[in-house]
Amino acid sequence: MDTNKIDQIIDDHQGKPSSLIHVLMEIQHVNHWLPRAVLKKVSDKLEVPFNRVLQVATFYKTFSMIPKGSHEVHVCMGTTCRMRGASKLLDKVKDVIGVEIGQTDADMKYSLENGSCLGCCSLGPEIIVNGKHHTRVKPEKAEEVFNSYA
Repeated sequence: MDTNKIDQIIDDHQGKPSSLIHVLMEIQHVNHWLPRAVLKKVSDKLEVPFNRVLQVATFYKTFSMIPKGSHEVHVCMGTTCRMRGASKLLDKVKDVIGVEIGQTDADMKYSLENGSCLGCCSLGPEIIVNGKHHTRVKPEKAEEVFNSYA
């Protein structure tokens, strides 16, 4: 955890309660998760009650209160992607990166999630890694996607 960077993010918004979601997003981007101690610091510096900070951090799916890998992997399981083989793709991705949905590998390299629609129905099935879309991925090509993140 880069505490200096996190402190800088919080200090840039000190005393601005309306910046709460923005601050949490910046910290999540840098740190890949939101530790309770960091949420307390955000609460104090932004002058937002801790229970409100905790409420926001646990409400939105984009925030995680558990450590995530440096590469966040999402596999679309929407109807169109499933019809095009997303289930087999997801199985292959699990094998390649070595984790199940909702887990992070021991090296903190990959975290795996799935979604019901990730917005590229005509290009599925797809894998999104750190926000980058890899479309029309066949299971036998999944390993190639991850070679660029090694």
